[in-house]
Amino acid sequence: MQLEIDHSSLVVYEALASDVRIKIIQLLSKNKMNIKELAAELKISSPIVIKHIKKLEDAGIIKTEKVPGKSGLQKLSILKVDHIEINFPKKIFHSFDSYETSVPVGHYTDFDLKPTCGLASDKDFIGPVDEPKYFMDPKRMDAEILWFTQGFVQYNVANFLKKEEKLQQFEISMELSSEFPFSNDVWPSDLTFTLNGIELGTWTSPGDFADTRGKLTPDWWPHNLNQYGLLKTIRITGHGTYVDGDPMSDVSIADLDTSCDRWTLRIEVKEDAKNVGGATIFGKKFGNHNQDILFKMYYL
Repeated sequence: MQLEIDHSSLVVYEALASDVRIKIIQLLSKNKMNIKELAAELKISSPIVIKHIKKLEDAGIIKTEKVPGKSGLQKLSILKVDHIEINFPKKIFHSFDSYETSVPVGHYTDFDLKPTCGLASDKDFIGPVDEPKYFMDPKRMDAEILWFTQGFVQYNVANFLKKEEKLQQFEISMELSSEFPFSNDVWPSDLTFTLNGIELGTWTSPGDFADTRGKLTPDWWPHNLNQYGLLKTIRITGHGTYVDGDPMSDVSIADLDTSCDRWTLRIEVKEDAKNVGGATIFGKKFGNHNQDILFKMYYL
């Protein structure tokens, strides 16, 4: 589950602001439980447990299913979410000018990948899934989501820096997840990022998420497939490379040739990675974030 610092996420924050509901989440992380079992563990009445369960259901944190029991159907509470990420507003660097380029996910310039894989626009799949040759289909330019298990996709953008302009910081942001044949919230995958042949580092995606529907994911897209990713920002600075503020590598602005004509970004799941769990890249009409792959160069 991915949250913003806005009014729409208040229901989740309010649901978590309770010792009892935190204990319910902890209990459900181990087993599915009915109201009577939860009441016994928490040592509170069943009507009070029902009120807490309702709060957690409204927040999308748990769900309730009816299953056969000894005395007919019983309601079991089940934990839906095992990961919550909160997106804070991005800092704006007022002292720098910037160049910004947005690249749709289907506008890659090279690829070499293995199934499971596929592409889709906001209206339908682009060719059959698990057929890498369809990554050459001209309709790929309309892709709003793509996925693969191993290999890479590569994107080129122009370098608009002038000779007299000095690059201070380079940011690349995109919505990403792992790739599982349907979905799996716990499916780590090591995604490696390379810029102009320089390996920036590796980020491990925790999973391929379908616990809740993506805010922008089209209605036709099946509920049991990957719904959204995590918005990640890779930031190359004068003292290293970071992903969402966490150190990624020692590669700095000084290591980049800023006189180049273009920037080439490779997103890769290596064959020898510790976690070969694939990659999914979301465009502005899929997932939770209204953006494509965003390149931003801050300069003086």
